[in-house]
Amino acid sequence: MKWIAPSLLAASLVLLPAFAGDFYINLASQILIAAIFALSLNLLVGFGGMTSLGHASYLGVGAYISALLTSRYGLGHGPAAIVSITGTIAMAAFFGVIALRATGLGFLMITLALSQVLWGLAYRMSNVTNGDNGIAGLTRPMPFGISLESAASFYWFALIVTSVGFLMMAIFVTSAFGSSLKGVRDQPRRMAALGFNPWIIRWITFIYAGFWGGVSGLLYVYYNKYIHPTSLSTTSSAEALLGVIAGGSGTLGGPAVGAALVLLLKNYASAYIERWNMLLGLVFLFIVLVMPAGIVPGLGKLLRRGPR
Repeated sequence: MKWIAPSLLAASLVLLPAFAGDFYINLASQILIAAIFALSLNLLVGFGGMTSLGHASYLGVGAYISALLTSRYGLGHGPAAIVSITGTIAMAAFFGVIALRATGLGFLMITLALSQVLWGLAYRMSNVTNGDNGIAGLTRPMPFGISLESAASFYWFALIVTSVGFLMMAIFVTSAFGSSLKGVRDQPRRMAALGFNPWIIRWITFIYAGFWGGVSGLLYVYYNKYIHPTSLSTTSSAEALLGVIAGGSGTLGGPAVGAALVLLLKNYASAYIERWNMLLGLVFLFIVLVMPAGIVPGLGKLLRRGPR
């Protein structure tokens, strides 16, 4: 029974371009980008016990580096992507050294502060980032000579990258290192007494989460062909965090479901309701009250009760 829902979801994702119009295909591409971003944050929040409000830093910086290298310096998309990811990893390693000096609320506030610094720089350094106007006129890559300009072709590209990302993150959290990460999350003193180094385990996870955040940034800038300082804002980080919590932190599929819910509410509710943020809050309040562990764990619990 537990394989039915994933199998139906996989079949729907594969068959979507065959029966959906461009609007829904583009919406699905946005959901895939949001899903990989939420999954990368879940490595910190769900499996590492490190709640971050600055994860948008990696999406924004990865997108900005790629946009600047391709539009201003004429670098190809391949080399630009490598430099972008390398820069994002380096930034995550540096930020990790700073943020992991604290835990709990202190960690959250440090990540928020670092993110706000980058957001302010993106606005103020207008000679580099073009300030509030953003960087427009960007292009999409052509992997193996295949154009990604159509909605369907970009959807397939995003689906492949997201699938690889999901698989790699699943391997990461189910490995021996993932077990040690969960041990550090639950009992850091006991893990230290057993000879593990909790700080190093958290730092490696922080870098790995930053890496996939940078990958989501590349997909983001490829899809929109535009980048703006709002990609670095606290709102972007908060929406991803809401998706992780609503879908089910510490699960493999929960953050993707939560990210899809947030994006669908933004796209549909905002078209009909002026104060759609209030509706978003009510929906999440309902989820917290009815399914405290999140949508995916809650539905799993209901399905297990069904046959009984």
